Amino acid sequence: MLRWIRQQLGFDPPHQSDTRTVYIANRFPQHGHYIPQRFADNRIISSKYTIWNFIPKNLFEQFRRIANFYFLIIFLVQLMIDTPTSPVTSGLPLFFVITVTAIKQGYEDWLRHKADNEVNGAPVLVVRSGSLVQTRSKNIRVGDIVRVAKDETFPADLVLLSSDRAEGTCHITTASLDGETNLKTHFAVPETAVSQSVSRLETLQAVVECQQPEADLYRFVGRITVTHQGEEIVRPLGPENLLLRGARLKNTKEIFGVAVYTGMESKMALNYKCKSQKRSAVEKSMNTFLIIYLGILLFEAILSTILKYTWQAEAKWDEPFYNEKSEVERNSSKILKFISDFLAFLVLYNFIIPISLYVTVEMQKFLGSFFIGWDLDLYHEESDQRAQVNTSDLNEELGQVEYVFTDKTGTLTENEMQFRECSINGIKYQEINGKLVPEGMTEDTPDSSAPHLSREEELFLKAVSLCHTVQISYDQPDGLGDPFSHANGFTSQMEYYASSPDEKALLEATKRMGVTFTGISGENMEVKTFGKSEKYKLLHVLEFDPNRRRMSVILQNPSGERVLFTKGAESAVLPYAKSGEIEKTRVHVDEFALKGLRTLVVAYRLFSTEEYKEVARRLHEARTALQQREERLADTFSFIEKDLEVLGATGVEDKLQEKVQETIEALRLAGIKVWVLTGDKHETAVSVSLSCGHFHRTMNILELVQQKTDHECAEQLRRLSRRIREDHVIQHGLVVDGASLSLALREHEKLFMEVCKNCSAVLCCRMAPLQKAKVVRLLKTSPEKPITLAIGDGANDVSMIQEAHVGIGIMGKEGRQAVRNSDYAIARFRFLAKLLLVHGHFYYIRIATLVQYFFYKNVCFITPQFLYQFFCLFSQQTLYDSVYLTLYNICFTSLPILVYSLFEQLVHPHVLHNKPALYRDISRNAILSFKTFLYWTTLGFCHAFIFFFGSYILMGEDTSLMGNGQILRANRQLMFGNWTFGTLVFTVMVITVTLKLALETHFWTWMNHFVTWGSIAFYFIFSLFYGGIIWPFLHTQDMYFVFVQLLSSGSAWFAIVLIVVSCLFPDVVKKVFYRHLQPTSTQKSQMYSNRVAIGDDFIALQPLSRAKNQLGKISLLRSTRASAVWTPCAASRRAIVAVPGWPGWWGD
Repeated sequence: MLRWIRQQLGFDPPHQSDTRTVYIANRFPQHGHYIPQRFADNRIISSKYTIWNFIPKNLFEQFRRIANFYFLIIFLVQLMIDTPTSPVTSGLPLFFVITVTAIKQGYEDWLRHKADNEVNGAPVLVVRSGSLVQTRSKNIRVGDIVRVAKDETFPADLVLLSSDRAEGTCHITTASLDGETNLKTHFAVPETAVSQSVSRLETLQAVVECQQPEADLYRFVGRITVTHQGEEIVRPLGPENLLLRGARLKNTKEIFGVAVYTGMESKMALNYKCKSQKRSAVEKSMNTFLIIYLGILLFEAILSTILKYTWQAEAKWDEPFYNEKSEVERNSSKILKFISDFLAFLVLYNFIIPISLYVTVEMQKFLGSFFIGWDLDLYHEESDQRAQVNTSDLNEELGQVEYVFTDKTGTLTENEMQFRECSINGIKYQEINGKLVPEGMTEDTPDSSAPHLSREEELFLKAVSLCHTVQISYDQPDGLGDPFSHANGFTSQMEYYASSPDEKALLEATKRMGVTFTGISGENMEVKTFGKSEKYKLLHVLEFDPNRRRMSVILQNPSGERVLFTKGAESAVLPYAKSGEIEKTRVHVDEFALKGLRTLVVAYRLFSTEEYKEVARRLHEARTALQQREERLADTFSFIEKDLEVLGATGVEDKLQEKVQETIEALRLAGIKVWVLTGDKHETAVSVSLSCGHFHRTMNILELVQQKTDHECAEQLRRLSRRIREDHVIQHGLVVDGASLSLALREHEKLFMEVCKNCSAVLCCRMAPLQKAKVVRLLKTSPEKPITLAIGDGANDVSMIQEAHVGIGIMGKEGRQAVRNSDYAIARFRFLAKLLLVHGHFYYIRIATLVQYFFYKNVCFITPQFLYQFFCLFSQQTLYDSVYLTLYNICFTSLPILVYSLFEQLVHPHVLHNKPALYRDISRNAILSFKTFLYWTTLGFCHAFIFFFGSYILMGEDTSLMGNGQILRANRQLMFGNWTFGTLVFTVMVITVTLKLALETHFWTWMNHFVTWGSIAFYFIFSLFYGGIIWPFLHTQDMYFVFVQLLSSGSAWFAIVLIVVSCLFPDVVKKVFYRHLQPTSTQKSQMYSNRVAIGDDFIALQPLSRAKNQLGKISLLRSTRASAVWTPCAASRRAIVAVPGWPGWWGD
């Protein structure tokens, strides 16, 4: 029980040993000295809270906020000493803020728990007690034997024991882990591979010893000891024996594996970063401003306390006749009295710190986040997926992004390869309706009744069909059967599984063109040419390696000739060719590359009998060598792969997602730098970067790849830095691989960052998941501290998604790990432009104005209270009634700013999407700069002085205004009662701050009108009601009939109008002056927006189901190339007319 509680609280102790011993099927030794090791259960946890730690952890996070902690202190002070105001005035708003925030964060974490429960509750089959038992994924224990079927994901890290194949192999894809769609082959040790049934596994006696969990996906060290007939057989285990959680089983009916790492100890989970509370730049600015206001508060309290004692230095003011001190007060400590007075002033002025700011911000974020999901432009119809908000705390951060880190596979691309073009014997061909057609010709030929290929074309297609390592799966009803059984009339669905996505695309293309690879059995590879079957004997495979950058097969054709087929990168094949159309092929390859296609050159060589004998001898010697085997193999491959005859080249496209290029260009125009971080190969990554517009053809591409030592890496970085300074090229692009990046980050971070920041685009390839997070952290912690965004679709992207300021998951084909751990989720990369340029822009504008306005109205609120102390001998008399103190921020001024923060649009969404450069105007937290903060604060103090002294001057001589207090004569000046005076100041203040917000509003809806004029009307109605009745539960009736008396005076109405106009008129003049003489780009865009808006159809607050009923209107908007905007950022729907000369790709 104690261990379970410690697990729930996150305090479970780490493993004590460096290795772990796993007894297969949990058959523990029977001797007495064995002590079982403790392992984690198989639950995946992406949530932040549990039932047990929610209250303490959430309270701790909330009281880290300065305002919350400050109001807690004020509340405690009010409880401990006699203060001018009731503890309720601080305690009730604090309780409300804490409760609302906790409910919001608890709801968001409940959604994470719900997603975790779906994963942890998935059904799995486990071997227990001699039979297959179905249980839930979370119940898997280390040592359990798990059965996984074809196309299922592995529920834990498993050591492969056996598969449905006699040799004990299986094929998997790890796209969700490292982004690679390649098919990988894994192996079982021979001693366990024969245990293909549950009964055989039940008798298996084996022990796995391996290292403790670590995050490296490509490293696993262990051994398995199998006891067979009393003899112990020890076999080594490596990465090829380990099936990682999150990977998917392919081309294999079923496998059995033993769980060695479970739950949060699996390699996939270890590549997640621990969850931390992300805080937006706006919230950090709020905390800074709160500290400044806390300083103002302390200054006012200290000054008031000092002036009070200075004033009381005269005996007549220290103890006047109407306020004689008691004996206890006369003998009390002066220091304690000073502290008590200081705390009393602190409580009196504490409303300058706006606690309601936080609850309004929380409500704005929570309600505003729904509009992302409601935006039909972010709805993907094909997959029926809409945008998803996992945390609403970062909405405004979408408007501050400076760097975007994106995955490649499944994020920029559709994860689909398509054959596009090829070159055969110096002639370019295209595929049209499954036929090879020379460039410039159509498929229509006079004798097209029978398919026909020339000798060169047929040889080229056969070379492509045979030079590969592809596996084939036949979806048959029963049994596996002979791979060639389909040739005897048996029809089945054939599916290729390739170690390279290019190979799969090429084989599917040759199949459409009439040359079909139909399988391999033993040593024979079968190819059908227009139905005619040919079998080739596979003699040798010369495997691909990154240094040679090519692969080859040696075959014996049906006529008995030995032939070598080679394919690889142009630079790895053409230099070794001696015949064929070498130059024409080179030109065609360059043309394919310019189109962003992935290219391969295909060549062949015929061996004589003597040549083949020499080749076979050398290969045998190299492969059986115990010393320097790799070097000898490389030399042998070079001897074989020479004197080639070029057959042609292929061009394959990794299909990009729709509008990726336009989206990246829009982000670049918005001042956002895009980095691509991928686990894919160097050539593949560069090709996609070129095709998606991340790299331009005119860009100077720099490379930091294949660095072996620190010194070598440092020298290359210095060369790149010099080259950037010396080259007069406008834009540079940088390519860096994972190994070189590790060296660069070890001791040369500063130099590496200098090179990166001078590059317009950076591509990092061969990246491990935690390396992606390190790159993001490197940018985050740089001196400029830019705002970063990471976007990806797989489990390999989770670390960088959690590390970045904003993490976005793509709802793609690689599971839901990225989506569950992200802050926002979208269905396609192209939606990122709308999310940042429109939603991000609006969210930031709204919340930045909300923050500034809150500080402004609270300065207006509390400064007259401070000024009033100069007229009441610093007696701590409050200017406002306690009900007004409590309701000012909760009722009288709260709704207008909340509605403004939900619906305000400085510029029409269509224009924001149309002109990405407007995003630059709000970058680097521009609206919450210290200059803007100083303007709003100064404005608040000025208005407060006008409220107080305007009321004092205008009404001081009016004897018709007598409050519930007596007329006082001081310095020959008449003054009415303090509650009447305070009510007048309060009335002017409520009207002015509400109208000030109305002046700041650019986009008016019926809700804006309702809450703006309604708030003023509510104040008047409430005051008449509150002051018109004697309330029996109140201790005093200070406000009885005060408001009625005030409004009965014509001079009071005159004073209200005059003071309000005096406050707001300079603002109007300033706005008009600047708009006409020095308009900003945003103001110019506002004028453009007003010209193109021709309609208004409010549908902003409808739920998604009702929004879909508006599709008729949406289609009309899209037909006019308008952005289908439906958000609170568009509290109305406007039809947009097309404007010549303005790009409109988002409407295509």
